[in-house]
Amino acid sequence: MMKLTKMRARFVEFIPDQLDDGVLYISERFRTCSHKCCCGCGEEVVTPLSPAEWSIRSEGDTISLWPSVGNWSYACMSHYIIRRNRVLWAPPLTERQIARVRQRDAAALKQLVAFANASKDEANATEPVLAIPRPLTTRTDNTKLGSIRKLVRRLFGSPGRSPTS
Repeated sequence: MMKLTKMRARFVEFIPDQLDDGVLYISERFRTCSHKCCCGCGEEVVTPLSPAEWSIRSEGDTISLWPSVGNWSYACMSHYIIRRNRVLWAPPLTERQIARVRQRDAAALKQLVAFANASKDEANATEPVLAIPRPLTTRTDNTKLGSIRKLVRRLFGSPGRSPTS
């Protein structure tokens, strides 16, 4: 097995059945990315795109995926970040650290769902709202709460104004 040091992005509507080594497949429509594990083990890695999970940033011909990819359910247990098409290998985490990361991630996802549902209920109580999603690659706020707020605004509009104004 040879560890990868570089990735390239391929924007697709549907993730293909067969993934090529060194390619990060990005489906904005389905808000997900997939790639083969960068350690060379051949496992398929899926990273859902949302403020509570992963985000991508496209800068010219380069792509970055944040936060790190921790393949702790795979035998390789690889841990890396994809930044500007480069694979940056991160140190392994202990079982205790992995458990904390999983708890934090689950709490962030639960908070996102609760916040989105509360905002949707509030919007439905006042007036119907059309959501016009923006591309995932325009995210500028790196805080999880700020990202959650942006997602809710994008999906449901800001209170007191239409999302199309």
